[in-house]
Amino acid sequence: MKSTVDTKSPAAQKNHRRIVDLLTQLKNEEELICVGGGSKAVDSQHKKGRLTGRERVKKLVDLGSHFFELGIYAAYEMYEEWGGAPGAGVITGLARVCGRTVMLIVNDATVKAGAFFPMTAKKVIRAQNIAIENRIPTIYLVDSAGIFLPLQEDVFPDTDDFGRVFRNNAVMSAMGIPQIAAIMGMCVAGGAYLPVMCDHILMTEGSGLFLAGPALVQAAIGQKTSAEELGGAKMHSQISGTVDFREPDDESCIARIRSLVDKMGAPNAAPFSHTKSRNPLYPGEGIYSIFTADPGKQYDVRDIIARIVDASEFDEYRAESGETLLCGYARIGGWAVGIVANQKKHVQTFARGSDQKRIEFGGVIYTESAEKAARFILDCNQNRIPLIFLHDVNGFMVGKDAEWSGIIRAGAKMVNAVANSVVPKISVICGGSFGAGHYAMCGKAYDPRFMFAWPTARYAVMSGDAAATTLAEIKLKQLEREGKKVDEKQKKEVYESIRSTYEYQTDPRYAAARLWVDAIIDPAHTRDALIWALEAAALNSELREFKTGVLQT
Repeated sequence: MKSTVDTKSPAAQKNHRRIVDLLTQLKNEEELICVGGGSKAVDSQHKKGRLTGRERVKKLVDLGSHFFELGIYAAYEMYEEWGGAPGAGVITGLARVCGRTVMLIVNDATVKAGAFFPMTAKKVIRAQNIAIENRIPTIYLVDSAGIFLPLQEDVFPDTDDFGRVFRNNAVMSAMGIPQIAAIMGMCVAGGAYLPVMCDHILMTEGSGLFLAGPALVQAAIGQKTSAEELGGAKMHSQISGTVDFREPDDESCIARIRSLVDKMGAPNAAPFSHTKSRNPLYPGEGIYSIFTADPGKQYDVRDIIARIVDASEFDEYRAESGETLLCGYARIGGWAVGIVANQKKHVQTFARGSDQKRIEFGGVIYTESAEKAARFILDCNQNRIPLIFLHDVNGFMVGKDAEWSGIIRAGAKMVNAVANSVVPKISVICGGSFGAGHYAMCGKAYDPRFMFAWPTARYAVMSGDAAATTLAEIKLKQLEREGKKVDEKQKKEVYESIRSTYEYQTDPRYAAARLWVDAIIDPAHTRDALIWALEAAALNSELREFKTGVLQT
């Protein structure tokens, strides 16, 4: 692919500055999240002779390797009436341990003693689901006081709440996914089941493992006992026989975990094509200058792809048809992939079934685009090629011409192909991802193995301006029916209030706080994130039979 973008132009420089400003803001926020419960809580952890969760992660992963954190924004700006829960009090992500790709799930005891908030349970379950889908060995570093009792009604009872964690432990074990749990602090109440349902259980001196702590035992049955006698490491190692390895401290426990991982058998061979990785011809930082989130501006998504794929080589599929959706084959980190990307350049083409010229707007899915993408997705499933979706989509085309051309039928065909796809799907929301276009491009509801967002991402039913206009009209008509007169100033205030709220809810941090996306990534590091995801997906050697059911034709 040839990229001739002028990254020195005023427009490119403006794009560059905007993304760098967003990344700087995100980096500062992430640093605050990584502090956890604050310096006093960190000091308290150290006084107990324990490392913090992040210190444990640093010692566990291979020296010089990168910890690819997932869900760092979980619970962002939530639970503020309780002092907040940075990162939802748990650290999750992919890492290399003794050369193996593993999923880490690590309680952060500096945040409310590692207690489970509603989003804590959902974050742990999301990490487990990623491990299940991709057959990733999982390591739990347990240091938690159990459920955060003031919010127990939102943590305890439902299918995606606390109990699902232990159900997943059992399912993962039955699937042959290795699980190692190390108790490195408190592990109480229902949470005590997590380590005991894993393959290997380690426990450090001074830690506690019990269904009920000393105070609750005395209240329940009148029995007085110390925490160590009730559920200490020595008791569980010598008497109950629950613990496999008793370790004196965090460092020795981490060393033992690494030793166990080192002896794990190799995974089955991946069913996907893989060759030696080759770097793109153009640096990833160029994306800063190319990409614009301004809905009135255009860019060629080929220039983005050229900075992500190996050697900037891309076999474009049906390049002259349905041009507002780009489809094609490439390699990323040596892995063969099929790419479906929204093209943001306007395209001059011919109206369907005639010789009349028309303009197709970038970022809009037309009938021909949807049909092409559906066929391409079928081909990728036929040939066992993982799919990458790059979102910057306004939605499907509307209007008489679109309806007469069968846009609903074509869209249903694309949605069917995405929904029933059996190869790994990975989505990156680069700009807008609105309405049914979000679904067709493998939105959250369509089971992408991983879902990433750029800082410029926005996704909702419709864009902020369109939604604000619609909602403001409804509000104003309601006021008029109530007999209230509204002047232009009040109309503007209503519009701006609605727009501000809507824009806040479409911010990628709002989505990441609720785990609608797994990570907000630097656009320049998109390739690295995709390589992590593809390598994780390759650990699952099983693909079920591909069927679409009734396919609209």
